[in-house]
Order: sequence, then C-alpha cells, then structure tokens
Amino acid sequence: MLGATRRLLRLQRLGQRGLATVNVNTNVDSRIAGIEPVAVSVPVSRNSHTDASPAEKAALFSASTNTSASLRYDWSRNEIAAIYNSPLMDLLFYSSVVHRAHHNGRAVQQCTLLSIKTGGCSEDCSYCPQSAKHKTGVAATKLLKHDVVLDAARKAKAAGSSRFCMGAAWRDMDGRKSNFKDILGYVSEISSMGMEVCCTLGMITADQAKQLKDAGLTAYNHNLDTSREYYPKIITTRSYDERLETIAKVRDAGINVCSGGIIGLGESHDDRVGMLHTLATLPEHPESVPVNALLAVQGTPLENQEPVSIWEMIRMIGTARIIMPKSMIRLSAGRVRFLQPEQAMCFMAGANSIFTGDKLLTTPNNAHNDDTAMFETLGLVPLEPALKPVHPNEDANVVELATAPPKGVDEVRI
Repeated sequence: MLGATRRLLRLQRLGQRGLATVNVNTNVDSRIAGIEPVAVSVPVSRNSHTDASPAEKAALFSASTNTSASLRYDWSRNEIAAIYNSPLMDLLFYSSVVHRAHHNGRAVQQCTLLSIKTGGCSEDCSYCPQSAKHKTGVAATKLLKHDVVLDAARKAKAAGSSRFCMGAAWRDMDGRKSNFKDILGYVSEISSMGMEVCCTLGMITADQAKQLKDAGLTAYNHNLDTSREYYPKIITTRSYDERLETIAKVRDAGINVCSGGIIGLGESHDDRVGMLHTLATLPEHPESVPVNALLAVQGTPLENQEPVSIWEMIRMIGTARIIMPKSMIRLSAGRVRFLQPEQAMCFMAGANSIFTGDKLLTTPNNAHNDDTAMFETLGLVPLEPALKPVHPNEDANVVELATAPPKGVDEVRI
C-alpha cells in the first residue's frame, strides 16, 4: 500500500513547465492501495514523431490509460499512429500502466507450438519456408501420428506450457476429412489433459469451426500478417478478405480468435499501424495477438531482409497493449534473437505470453533452460490455462479467469 501511494505522489510531483495535465485513471492502484483515482501530470513530448499537438496527444493518452473505460472498437488509424509514433519511453510507460490495469504484471503464459504437418504448402507466402513454391530444403511430411502428437503435448505440459498449439501447412481443410478427424481427436485428448488447445490449419468452414469447438478447441490462429495495403506484396494465393472471413467463422463458432502478424517483411511503419487498426476494430478484439519478428530463411523471397530491432518490437507490443488492453499479447517468432533484458522490456510493454520449445514450426526458438533462467531472474510466474473460451470484451471477472496466476501468487503486482 505504501509503495503504491508513493508512486502516485511521485507522479503528482511531475507537474512542471512543459508538462501537460492528463487525467490518468489509477484504478489498478485503487484496487490494491485503497486510494482514489487522481489527476496527475505526465510529460507530453513536443518533439513527437507525429503531427499531433501536445494537447491532442495528452487527450489520446488520457483515453488510452483510463482503465475503467469500456473497450474501444472505433480506434481511428490516426489515433493508433499517434500512439505508435510516440516517444518510446512514453509508450513504454503508458502501455505498462494499461497492462497492469488488466493483467498480472509478472504473469506470462508459456505455449508450445508443434508442426503436425510440415511443408508442401500450396500457398506462396513470401516469408514461409514451408511453401512448395520456395526452395528451402523443408521436406513435405504427412500428418503426425496420434502417439507422437500426444507425447509432445504431455512433454510440453511437464515443461510448464499451459497452451498447446498445432500447426499444419495447408491452405485449407478441403478434401482432408481423414486428417481433420484425426485432428479433432488430438484436440479432444489434449484438452482433457487440462491444457488450452490452439490450431492453425489454414482456412476452415463454419461447420469445421463448430466441430473444432465441440472437440474442445480453445483458440484458432489465423494471422493477418500485415496491412491490407501491403498484403498483396507478400501473398497472392489467399486474399485479405478470406483471412477475415475465416476469423469471423471462428468467432461465430465461439472459439477464441488468435490473430496478429509479422514485422520485418519490408513493410512501412504505416503498414504496421494498419494491421493493428484492423485487429483493434474487429467486432471483438482477438483473445490473443501474436507479434512476430521475421526470421529470414534462405530460399524464401525475403531471405535477405534485415532483422527488426527490439525497439520496433516494443512499439508494436506497446501499441497493441494500449488499443487491445485485455488481449493476450504474444511475443512470438523472432524472440530467439533478443537478449533477456530486451525481452524484459517487451514484458514491461505488455507482452504476457511466449512460445517455448526448440522450434516454432520449422524455425529456431529459445532454449528451455534459457527461458527457465529468465523467469527466475525477472520474477515471472507462469499462467495457468483458461479452460473455457474467454473473449476480451466479456466482463472483468471472466477475463481474470484467463489470466489467473498460480495459487499463492498475488493477483496483481505493481
């Protein structure tokens, strides 16, 4: 209680020349310290990366950090751009405030992603080594057998993962009745282990989505990848609207939507803002938003792309956290390139999930021992699984179920 009060007093003392007054709802501190929300003065840079005036930025951040407000689905592209282009230290601060208002600030979900059918995909995604159109040396395989998949799930749970994700390199599930039946069985059995289950199988029909729901699927991943404008430069075999239609079928079936994208494809900052705008203005915010950094693979059209910096990842994560405050923000592919202190800043910005295991489908990932050491060093705690679909726009009590820390861990740490 004393620590939270001191923090508020320190914020109040920031009022000085050049600072703009912003009403920041400190509801998160109120829950812990028993104190009332106050108006504090926070710095609004007059050297912004955008053309927004200090007053406009102050109003925007006031709305963004009002933790008692209803979720917004009407963000304008300009508003999101103003957040994304803000001075990095301001963005990191505000996204951290929003994150801790809606989530346990130290809790990070560990997920495992298994490629259950690798290579030979008919799509031409420029970043993907599994496309049959690229010469990457990734061999096409058949669907993994029952025992292999279930054994991998058991090992993932034993290693600390609470969500098990299965990816298959297919455009869609048309003509794959036998494989789909097997996958439904995998979903059912893994769900019975007490784990969340996610699949990414390409485009699916409404009926297939219902069957996955009935089998116990927690979430379905279908990334947008990038903005609508830049998308045709990355993929030509599937339209942007087809991706959105698949997301709608998943949502209508009552399955949580997992959808995000990749940075480092050669897109502009405006493209990144555009992708976030599409996600944040869906009828419901995705339950989880993976933020991936391209790992360029030899043989793909993007093999010579320069890696993105940690600051670019922080901008994406922080902006996503502010505009979709109750979603899980997943620090996904590309994490292997970032040092522990860099990953710590991603968690501060609002990331609260990682993928563990030696591989993410076909690309390398962080070693389990390194992640264990990071959790210990940073004081992170693993999230237990939410065993029923939880949509981000449901009431707070339900959302807390999805982010419940292990027994004995404080609900929120400031």
